[in-house]
Amino acid sequence: MDKPSVLLVEDDAFLARIYAQKFEEASYDVHLVGTGEDGLKMAGRDKPSIIVLDILLPGIDGFEVLEKLKQDPATQGIPVVVLSNLGQKEDVDKATSLGAVGYLIKAHALPQDLLHKANEVLGRA
Repeated sequence: MDKPSVLLVEDDAFLARIYAQKFEEASYDVHLVGTGEDGLKMAGRDKPSIIVLDILLPGIDGFEVLEKLKQDPATQGIPVVVLSNLGQKEDVDKATSLGAVGYLIKAHALPQDLLHKANEVLGRA
């Protein structure tokens, strides 16, 4: 069986490496990008199994990325889990209404929490 792939759209290189390592240990193919534009390009090209998306990104923000992913027939079926420091209810509601399947707040989520959420979404429990 093919390994699932995760696209991490995260501009904090240190955090991105920590999350990437956790996914690699769980046999995921990991792709890292630091901007929303690169995330959209890579999602369209590589069709990852799941996308982990930060909201606060240079250039276009995660909400805009999520909206574009869900409008594009090529990427609309890819589940997106938002991982952000924005923890206000309206941010969570906005991400959910745009199509995110999960929302984790960085300050409260350990890398294994994110991995667990991804496995849950992909049915790899």
